Amino acid sequence: MHSYADREKLAQLFAKEVALFESKHPKSAELHSKAMGPLMGGVPMSWMAKWPGPHPVYVAVAKGSRFTDVDGIEYVDFCLGDTGAMVGHSPDAAINAIAKQLTKGITFMLPTEDAAVVGQTLSDRFGLPKWQFTLTATDANRHILRYARHVTGRSKVVVHDYCYHGTVDETFAVLDDHGNTVSRENNIGPQVDPAQTTIVVPFNDLDAAEKAFETGEVAAMLIEPAMTNIGIVLPEPGYLEGLRALCSKYDVILIIDETHTLSEGPGGMTARRHLEPDAVVMGKTIGAGIPAGAFGMSAELTKRVQDSLHLEHIDVGGVGGTLAGNALSMAAIRATLTEVLTPEAFVGMEALCDVWTADVQR
Repeated sequence: MHSYADREKLAQLFAKEVALFESKHPKSAELHSKAMGPLMGGVPMSWMAKWPGPHPVYVAVAKGSRFTDVDGIEYVDFCLGDTGAMVGHSPDAAINAIAKQLTKGITFMLPTEDAAVVGQTLSDRFGLPKWQFTLTATDANRHILRYARHVTGRSKVVVHDYCYHGTVDETFAVLDDHGNTVSRENNIGPQVDPAQTTIVVPFNDLDAAEKAFETGEVAAMLIEPAMTNIGIVLPEPGYLEGLRALCSKYDVILIIDETHTLSEGPGGMTARRHLEPDAVVMGKTIGAGIPAGAFGMSAELTKRVQDSLHLEHIDVGGVGGTLAGNALSMAAIRATLTEVLTPEAFVGMEALCDVWTADVQR
């Protein structure tokens, strides 16, 4: 005999919690009411409407691992801006560098000293010699996919089922019950039929990846080394190494998106697990919250790009952007990498992670 939840009681409990929430957040409620006029859904970006409760809380100030809302309630923040503030809110080193750069200029469409320092730092950590910068990891993914298509002369991208790589159209695809690549449900303005751009394969399935490569249509495989947006799905032993071998065999550009897995260490999973991608992508936390993205290329991929393109022509080739690599972003990335996301900091973070994991598993 089945036992079902009392839905009437659940509704009563929910109503009680909503009333309690509203009683504790009058200023947030007032601000949200005003925001409903000019802002769609009352928020500046649609994801902000997804928090539980009748409206989001409005933040007054954040520092470290905590933030305080406009009603004076302090929170321990386990979200950290969906990892955009993984280094903690407003780390002093980054804030000082950002404040200093603001007085010197924000964007010039010309490089600063910080850019070369950041490029060398990333090269040392990830083992890839050449770097370019964007404002988001999404843009970094888009740009490196263009380079991959250019050097291979092929059009399709292989991604994992239910992957996450920002708002890259080619990645909004999943496998249906028959193993076909189809558009993922609930996309806004669904992209071009993904069968024209994308082949989806299950994570940890080397046979499926090789079958996709055998079509001769694949320019690149874009992966997270561990899937992070459907819970955490770790690679089985040998899977990532197997992908590297297959990509080499079929001349497919292997792109590793480290945006979320950067938490593995200073060089992400790429360095920790001695992976050998053709390209690495990252964003979000590398600028302590200032918009920033980056992609690095191996020596071989760089040579293929440089041998087939003249640098002065790339500005009309679908990569780059007016604000990409701007002085403020580069100052923020430099300070974050060299003074906040240091190897020593990861030692401390890993120790805390071990304590937390052990206690949760008791």
